[in-house]
Amino acid sequence: MARGFESKDVEFQQAEAERAKPLGRPRSPEERAAHERARTLELSLARARADLAIARSPAHRQMLEQAIKALEEQIHQIR
Repeated sequence: MARGFESKDVEFQQAEAERAKPLGRPRSPEERAAHERARTLELSLARARADLAIARSPAHRQMLEQAIKALEEQIHQIR
């Protein structure tokens, strides 16, 4: 390994180990499923917003705006 990269690799491994530690109490299967669903919806929302930012067609923009509204409502219901 090149000089300096080995220490960065060790730092990365330590940071990953810290990040992987569970925070707080263990979640129930229902809580994990709700968290995963919310995360999936958040990713879909981010994608829809990015698509809206570059959409040119009024019909496409309208469809994306409706999708964003629906995703936001679903996220709100989960939380």
